[in-house]
Amino acid sequence: MKHLSTLFLAIGLAAGMSACAPAGSNNASEDGDATECNVGISMPTRSLERWINDGEGLEEKLKARGCTVDLQYAEDKTDQQISQIQNQVAGGAKILVVAAIDGKTLGPTLESAKDQDVTVIAYDRLINGTDAVDYYATFDNYQVGQLQGEFIEEELGLANGEGPYNLEPFAGSPDDNNASFFFSGAWDVLLPYVESGQLVVPSGKSPADNDAWTSIGILGWKSADAQSEMDNRLQSFYTGGDKVDVVLSPNDSLALGIESSLLAAGYTPGTDWPLITGQDADAANIKALLNDQQAMTVWKDTRELGAQVDTMIASLVAGEDPEVNDTETYDNEVKVVPTYILEPQVVVKDDVQGTLVDSGYVSADEVGL
Repeated sequence: MKHLSTLFLAIGLAAGMSACAPAGSNNASEDGDATECNVGISMPTRSLERWINDGEGLEEKLKARGCTVDLQYAEDKTDQQISQIQNQVAGGAKILVVAAIDGKTLGPTLESAKDQDVTVIAYDRLINGTDAVDYYATFDNYQVGQLQGEFIEEELGLANGEGPYNLEPFAGSPDDNNASFFFSGAWDVLLPYVESGQLVVPSGKSPADNDAWTSIGILGWKSADAQSEMDNRLQSFYTGGDKVDVVLSPNDSLALGIESSLLAAGYTPGTDWPLITGQDADAANIKALLNDQQAMTVWKDTRELGAQVDTMIASLVAGEDPEVNDTETYDNEVKVVPTYILEPQVVVKDDVQGTLVDSGYVSADEVGL
């Protein structure tokens, strides 16, 4: 009886210890092999507000569940991102969340990680040319561009035959896989109007088709480079009194540079200011919306993306397959990567309070309300 009592006590203690195990522990699952919640997060840069929000938001969620987290920013340097990922794996990371600077250069690094049983989740940017990417979480990036193109179409009355209007199109960084989706979504809407003459591109920087988008790409999404490019276009092609009517900007960072160029050239918000698109709902661009310097931004609520990746990681830790809702779209040239896609939405001046401030995405003080 004494032996039996000791055995029952030991079983009870073991059960109690299991029930009290931290959320990030490596517990077995009847659905598969569990994964230790040791996560390396690799973000491309701190120079864009959205990546700071993405990285810190996901880190906070994971740490709240008891996970070990190493968050790194590579400052738009591919070699630095590779080195950081290698160090994360060497430090014990079992799950990598990677927003790639260059989606074509990480293959060997991630394949080495895969050989060490590390699971890789591509974060908002597809990683190409390797089978070492297990999952992808993103917004519908083609739809982002589509929303921008449709906004221009509607605001200018192009479907009703209005025009001609002077358009200056910009595209994102040529090394960013998402930039092609953004441009294609917008250009599929706008190119027919360019071909009909309702949209005129005085600079001549009008790609003949979606595949030629890199000819107008701004490397690294840098505001200063977009400003210089806009300066050159204004000084070279708008010297006879012609005005820019609309600028297709794929994101808020480029929009800021374009807006600075227009201000320097003497354009005045509310009078001769062109319609300018954007993406990301950065605080500076929300201010631009409120000041009539930007017509719209496509909002991708990065809190939702972070929450989805957190849920995917929780599934992996439990030994379960993460939920995905697309297994056809994202072919990285080696495999179709199982993906969870989220929906973006348009935000204009009148939406700032109700959509962005009231939801807690930004504070009223941040945007001058």
